[in-house]
Amino acid sequence: MIKIAVCGAAGRMGQRIIVAAVEAGCTVSGALERPGHPLVGHDAGLLAGCGQLGVAISDDLNAVVEGCDVLIDFTTPKVSLKNLEVCGLKKKSIVIGSTGFTPEERALAAELAKDIPAVLAPNMSVGVNVCFKVLKDVAKTLGDDFDVEIVELHHNKKKDSPSGTAVRMGEVVAEALGRDYNKVANYHREGICGERTKEEIGMQTVRGGDIIGEHTVYFIGQGERIEISHRAMTRDMFSRGSVRAAKWVVSQKPGLYDMQDVLGLK
Repeated sequence: MIKIAVCGAAGRMGQRIIVAAVEAGCTVSGALERPGHPLVGHDAGLLAGCGQLGVAISDDLNAVVEGCDVLIDFTTPKVSLKNLEVCGLKKKSIVIGSTGFTPEERALAAELAKDIPAVLAPNMSVGVNVCFKVLKDVAKTLGDDFDVEIVELHHNKKKDSPSGTAVRMGEVVAEALGRDYNKVANYHREGICGERTKEEIGMQTVRGGDIIGEHTVYFIGQGERIEISHRAMTRDMFSRGSVRAAKWVVSQKPGLYDMQDVLGLK
């Protein structure tokens, strides 16, 4: 039985991952939080609402990683890279769902994953990853005759903008159209900013309330518009996806993978 440890175990996502791991028949072997967190020492299962697991929330990264087969991490890029480094030293797999990675941080993650199998994905939802596949096909078919705009909505506590999922959608479309996303993404329009260029991909962000996550990609042509949308109604789709990735990654060769690999969509 696969042994899963969860980083950020006291947070909303961490708690749902613990529940998903139990429901999937996995063993929750460890629960990690930052040093000084007020819930260190509490039973992770009781906190998550799935019954006592006999696993106390710990702030000892090395001990938690040592006791698991795979670590699931939904934190921040800086924390995730540190956890990836420790997993590499201990030859343990890792699944990273953190968002906000810079290109340089993604490159470092690939370097650190040379000795262990690791999954890094901005969105663990099966539905969102099917959308990535659909977006690639649609963009290739439509070509340069349609303008592309991406709008994403999230809750008011989200720290990064645009979301990692929106960025990945933009990257997928740009790649399909033979463009460099980092050169064509347009994050800001204000005042007399000139006409929209044909190559740009607009990236618009909305923050408010308790929106879990909504993404819409608009392909806008002359006299017609195609909209491809995904709306998250519960965080459980992310937690279930991360457990699915964890069960998959432990049997893979070293290297950096994403959910497209996990789901066989490549």
